[in-house]
Amino acid sequence: MKAEEAEKEFEKLKKVYDANSFSCLLPMNKQRNEKKKPAFLTCMVNILTEQTLRELLGETGSLNFDCDPRNLTYVKDSKNRLIGASSRRFDGAYPATISPKIVWEIKEYYYATTFGSRIADGVYETQLDGFEFKQIFDEKGVKVHHILFIDSYHTWWKQGKSYLCRLVDALNIGLVDEVIIGKEVLQRWPELLSEIIQDTPN
Repeated sequence: MKAEEAEKEFEKLKKVYDANSFSCLLPMNKQRNEKKKPAFLTCMVNILTEQTLRELLGETGSLNFDCDPRNLTYVKDSKNRLIGASSRRFDGAYPATISPKIVWEIKEYYYATTFGSRIADGVYETQLDGFEFKQIFDEKGVKVHHILFIDSYHTWWKQGKSYLCRLVDALNIGLVDEVIIGKEVLQRWPELLSEIIQDTPN
C-alpha cells in the first residue's frame, strides 16, 4: 500500500478499536511535522491481533499478547531451562517474550524517499533472527514462529526489488515462516494467527 491507502485501512480498524474498547498500543511513526502520524501497519497488526485473540480466547481481562516488547526474547524448554535467546527486540510476541509461540517484526517505510542502509539493515536483521530461531528448533526441537510484515509500495516495489528477493530467499530457506505484504495483513494475519494458536499445544 501507499501511505494514503494504509491510512484509510487503519482508520477503518480504528473504529473497531474504539467501539470495542481495545487496549493495545497504537504507536506513532518517527516522522516529523505533517508526516507524523500513527504507524499504520503496526497499528493494524496490533488491532487485528487483539481482535483475533478476543474471538479465540474470549475477553480474559488481559491483552493476551505483548504489543510493545521492551526486552529480548527468551526460549525455555518443558523443564523451564533456558535454551535460547534473541539478539534483538521484536515488535510483538504471543503470548509473551518468554517462550513465545509467535514473534513478529514490522518494516513499514511509507515516507521513505530513498532506499538507504536502514532498509537493507532491516532485511539482514530478519535473517539474523531467523538463523537464531532455526538453530533453536534444529538443536532443541522448540518452534517459534517468525513472521515478518512489510509495506510501502514505493520502497519495496519501485526501489527495493532486490531486497524483496532476499526476503523470498529467507522465506524459502526457513529463516522466516511467512512474509505478509501490505493489505494482505487484513485477511492473512487473523487466519495465520488463528492457525498457529489452534495447532500449537499448550
